[in-house]
Amino acid sequence: MKKYIFALLAIAVLATGFTYVNTYRRVVNNSFGPGEHLEYRVHYSFINAATAVIDVSPTLYKVNERPCYRVNVDGRTVGAFDLVTRIRDTWRSYIDTSAILPQKFFSSLQENKYRKEENITFYHATNTVKAEEKTDRDVFNVPENVHDFVSGYYFLRTIDFNKMASGQMIELPAFYDDTLYNMKVRYRGKDVVKTKSGKINVIKLNPVLPKNGLFKEDESIRIFVSDDVNRVPVKVEVDLWLGAMVMDLKNYDNLKQPLHFF
Repeated sequence: MKKYIFALLAIAVLATGFTYVNTYRRVVNNSFGPGEHLEYRVHYSFINAATAVIDVSPTLYKVNERPCYRVNVDGRTVGAFDLVTRIRDTWRSYIDTSAILPQKFFSSLQENKYRKEENITFYHATNTVKAEEKTDRDVFNVPENVHDFVSGYYFLRTIDFNKMASGQMIELPAFYDDTLYNMKVRYRGKDVVKTKSGKINVIKLNPVLPKNGLFKEDESIRIFVSDDVNRVPVKVEVDLWLGAMVMDLKNYDNLKQPLHFF
């Protein structure tokens, strides 16, 4: 059940406002760069349940002959929660620096006795995805500008929400676990949220979820993104049928600009 929680917290959105250059779009990115480091603490009700660390490598990598950011996302349970549900999850995405699209994606999930790895390559020129260690028949046709969960989160940070109306729905094609998803996120305007570092101006987002037995409503996840050039998620709230989870930004380094708390 919990194997989708970290991934859902990383769900992002796609919007227009880019141009194509040799089959690749070009996205203006002023929000993040090499060396960025984000740490989050996850609480389940009053229990310190897990941590998540997101790192952009300080060096660039070449994949499919394209320069890429290498982004690692590591999530793990801690403390007493770790004794009940042991999670050691890793996602890694090689994200094209110009198009903010994935070139390769890797995931390793270790949750109690459950084990699963995925290693896929994106071929945007042909709109296909190939899963490694499978036959040539295991090639999936995908829409243009398809994402993985990690690259989608980083593309979200390039969007100018000032040009969007509150309540507007935006969609993202995403490929994960041999499945194509039509991810939807609703922009909910702007607000101020309180964190342990102080209050901060934020952009409010609601990923729209299909009906399931884990979340209470179709908009049970609320993401609060800093309303500045960084567009960093500073807080995430998740309503479950049994309790609630909150993810707070704990530490950060090498942001484009300092976060402004008051």
